[in-house]
Amino acid sequence: MPDRGGSPTGPRIRAGRPSRRVRTLLVTLGVLAVLGMAFTMFAGFWTDWLWYRSVHYSSVFTTTLWTKIGLFCVFGLLMAVAVGVNIWLAHRLRPPLSAMSMEQQSLDRYRMGIAPYKKWLLLAVTALVGLIAGASAAGQWRTWLMWVNGVPFHQKDPQFHLDVAFYAFDLPWYRFLLGFGFAAAVLSLIAAALTHYLYGGLRVTSPGARATAAATGHLSVLLGIFVALKAVAYWLDRYGLAVKSSDFKATDNWTGLRYVDANAYLPAKTILFCIAVICALLFFATLWRRTWQLPVIGFGLMVLSAILIGGLYPAIVQKFQVQPNEQAKEAPYVQKNLTATREAYGIDDTKVTEYPGKSTATDKTKLRDDVNDAAGIRIMDPNIVSPTFQQLQQMKNYYGFPTNLDVDRYPTKDGKDQDTVLGLRELNLDGVPKNNWINDHFRYTHGYGVVAAKGTEANANGEPVFTEYDLPSKGDLGSYQQRIYYGEKTGTYSIVGGPQKEIDYSDDNGDKTTSYQGKSGVNLDNPVNRAAYAVAFNEPQILYSGAIGKGSRILYNRTPKERVEAVAPWLTIDGDAYPAVVNHRIQWIVDAYTTTNGYPYASRTTLGDTTADSLTATNNSRAVVAQQNQVNYIRNSVKATVDAYTGDVKLYEWDTKDSVLKTWMKAFPGTVQPKSAISSDLMAHLRYPQDLFKVQRELLTRYHVTDAQTFLTGSGVWQVPDDPTNKSGNAVPPYYLSMKMPDQAEQAFSLSTTFTPNGRYNLAAFMSVDAEAGSSDYGKIRILKLPTSTTVDGPKQIQSQFNSEQDIAAAIKLLKGGDSEVEYGNLLTVPLDGGLLYVEPVYVRGGGLKYPLLRKVLVTYEGKTAFEDTLGEALDKVFGAQGPTTTPPGTTNPPPSSSSPTVRQALDDAQKAFEAGQKALQRPDGPDWSAYAAAQKDLQDALKRARDAQAAAGGGKNADKSADKSADKNAGKSAGGAADKAAGDGKSGS
Repeated sequence: MPDRGGSPTGPRIRAGRPSRRVRTLLVTLGVLAVLGMAFTMFAGFWTDWLWYRSVHYSSVFTTTLWTKIGLFCVFGLLMAVAVGVNIWLAHRLRPPLSAMSMEQQSLDRYRMGIAPYKKWLLLAVTALVGLIAGASAAGQWRTWLMWVNGVPFHQKDPQFHLDVAFYAFDLPWYRFLLGFGFAAAVLSLIAAALTHYLYGGLRVTSPGARATAAATGHLSVLLGIFVALKAVAYWLDRYGLAVKSSDFKATDNWTGLRYVDANAYLPAKTILFCIAVICALLFFATLWRRTWQLPVIGFGLMVLSAILIGGLYPAIVQKFQVQPNEQAKEAPYVQKNLTATREAYGIDDTKVTEYPGKSTATDKTKLRDDVNDAAGIRIMDPNIVSPTFQQLQQMKNYYGFPTNLDVDRYPTKDGKDQDTVLGLRELNLDGVPKNNWINDHFRYTHGYGVVAAKGTEANANGEPVFTEYDLPSKGDLGSYQQRIYYGEKTGTYSIVGGPQKEIDYSDDNGDKTTSYQGKSGVNLDNPVNRAAYAVAFNEPQILYSGAIGKGSRILYNRTPKERVEAVAPWLTIDGDAYPAVVNHRIQWIVDAYTTTNGYPYASRTTLGDTTADSLTATNNSRAVVAQQNQVNYIRNSVKATVDAYTGDVKLYEWDTKDSVLKTWMKAFPGTVQPKSAISSDLMAHLRYPQDLFKVQRELLTRYHVTDAQTFLTGSGVWQVPDDPTNKSGNAVPPYYLSMKMPDQAEQAFSLSTTFTPNGRYNLAAFMSVDAEAGSSDYGKIRILKLPTSTTVDGPKQIQSQFNSEQDIAAAIKLLKGGDSEVEYGNLLTVPLDGGLLYVEPVYVRGGGLKYPLLRKVLVTYEGKTAFEDTLGEALDKVFGAQGPTTTPPGTTNPPPSSSSPTVRQALDDAQKAFEAGQKALQRPDGPDWSAYAAAQKDLQDALKRARDAQAAAGGGKNADKSADKSADKNAGKSAGGAADKAAGDGKSGS
């Protein structure tokens, strides 16, 4: 009978079984962990591939991927071979160990320890350095593609007379190769020295020779390679002087050669190159001489020469030749910098005109009439009225407008273009009644419709005069696909097209549903795709949710900038994408730039700093993508569009002469369509980009000067003034405005800004660029330079006058009564008959109102200031003359015709409802909001009856009926706005 307790057989059997289970479990867990990591990496790769294929830019993905793989393999293998061969060679050249010294005896245990694993250790070391080197090389895919596809600029630098393409495309690649060569030489030298030391080729403490002849020869060759590479570096440094940044009092980020560079550093680099070549040959000569004496002497000579020739000599030249006569010595080089910088930033054709700043006109009536010809003065500030759009046109809490609206041009009924402020009613998930996974990703998936208003008008209540309004949107823009699946506020993914219906929009009859019919996104029918996205988005429900079925598609990367940047990673994206209705579709228009920091002699600028202003300080989405990119060449070479419904991305060649764009088009053939493919409808909405304009205006603060002597004195330096309408301390943003410069025959859609002298507040210059893409003058920069002998008030001084004038200050104090807030709109500057007209709208958020209304307009010209209810009244007061008597359409809201009894009854009911609302607000025990809401509903119903009755009276005159509906619509808004005003300050009417 077996022993069940004390026999050792029993316990051993029982102990062995769990041990095997544990080992099996650990192996299983290890395999699962490896498979999990592998699938995670696969999911990232697979979802990227599916996305690029869905947007029809798979060639971008494959070109980038194969380039990275190729660089990784080639340079990783080269580094591994270089280090591995030198380790193997050092081991092969080891001396016999028969008579080992004490030093070698102490190392013997290490040799014995690694002896069984020599091959594996060698493979591990070489694999590690190969992986690191390969990963570093893969990051240089842009440098490789630009080098191998480089297109000449057909423009040579003034020093070495090489094509600019050498500095932009070739030199960066040569520097990478040089850096890789240095890394390989140093790592090989370290690895070989350690191996020689471990196996006795090098001795540190032992008596006698410190190195064997074999070790001496081996290491000297590696040192010779290092010094030879240093010689190449000295040679390339000569050309690098043309793109080298340095401190120079004439300008920040100076680039290019100065006197000391051309006359000291350049010859020094040539001399050091020759010394390094000789020194390298001396190191190679040790293969025959087997002595370190000459190479060490040569290396010491090279180091000493670098200190004396490369450092001390240029300092002496600067001190004793340049400083005593700096302007004369530096002037030729400054002139080269001036020319190159102006060419690189596209400001070389800037037209600078002397402008008096004071009007000599005596006919005030003519001046008043000239205002309408000078500019379509925009009193609707797109950076202020977004909350007004939100309040009046949001319709549902799950819609929202951007913080800063956009300005575009749309034709009026008479066919003339007018400045229009517009925004899209985008999806706002924060306003969804109940946030959960189904609502956020399946039911609430898109925004709906465009809302637009006239930029130059406001109604009687200070509200925008909407030209596109309501839900679904209707108005002047005609029919178009209104659903917005891709937009600036769409930051999350949606799953559409499957069994789960989406909320389309809501009306009086409740929610309307829809199902996405576009072909955008990635199909989730495939379980592999679902699993990959479940891992990629860290959302397991994607894998098993019943809301996903046949036809389901996942939409992501949905902001216009994200999509353009993904399909064209070689472009720098403008900070402000803007929407337009083009060919019956909403298209996001995205400006994109090609840049380089290798343009010889052109001064560098940091995009993030240069494009910052008072708007980017409060709205990060407008900041340029490449925040800290330093560039010294920029072109708006590509205009891109993103369809708001389908997400389709199209890239159009815009600058047909840009060599950087041509280079990328060679690298990614077929991705950019020719300029001729731009339709006339799209061309009408293209404009000059703000970020490029801001870069150019920053450069023009110094580079408006074309004479080197004036540039060196610094007397003509300007600055971009701070925004006077807020206290952020940031630069004033440029403004889009239809205006006429003195040399223009008619108004053109323009982008403008002002300059002040450095450290002062008076106006130095006014700058504008023709922003109409279809214009022959598109991109032409005009600067009106004010005289230095007299002073013309600048923006901050004008704002100070507004704030300090007694009558205006008192009026503003009244506007601020209670808890009302006053907001200043854009301070617009308009050249007018030799003088400068300033216009600033003033908005008020009154009482309980959550949105600003236009209440006053500030105008000043030639020292005369007016602060009136409307722009027309302010202009009349400033010029002392009556302007056109015809009331612009929409400025006021005429009441509907009361000839019909039905209309009269509806208007009587509307008046009663309005009065009931006022009584509800003025109850002694506090406002009765329920009664107020009921009165508001009665008011809307009455106005609707009045509108319908008037429309019916119009018979078959469709055009008149449409106009009447628009007028009644605005009348309804006016009445509603008056009621809201009463809610805020307790007063009846506005």
